[in-house]
Amino acid sequence: MNSNVESSPPALDTAKLVFALALLVSALAAFYFFAEWPKLTRVVGLLVAIGIAVGVASQTVKGRSIAAFIGDAQIEVRKVVWPTRQETIQTTVVVMIVVVVAAIFLWLLDVLLGGLIQWLMGQKG
Repeated sequence: MNSNVESSPPALDTAKLVFALALLVSALAAFYFFAEWPKLTRVVGLLVAIGIAVGVASQTVKGRSIAAFIGDAQIEVRKVVWPTRQETIQTTVVVMIVVVVAAIFLWLLDVLLGGLIQWLMGQKG
């Protein structure tokens, strides 16, 4: 019998995530607190703090799994065979034609059923 038991993250991982979150919150607060400073300086400071927070968070088990997922996703995107311009145009035209035909069909059905209901209710002579 196989049973996988997930253990709670180590205390050090939790401390790293709390530190990263505190760094992000304090950087955002500093961005608005120092409103009189040049915007470029505040944005650079905010980006540096975000980079440090991401770096710290990526050293946790959860951060490593997210980084692995992103790497795998990039590999899969490279494997996608994208349609050519000709295929895209043809598919778009077919979709537009189907939408117009469906709209006309639904409009005719609405007119037919509306007329039938009016005839049944005696409102149309």
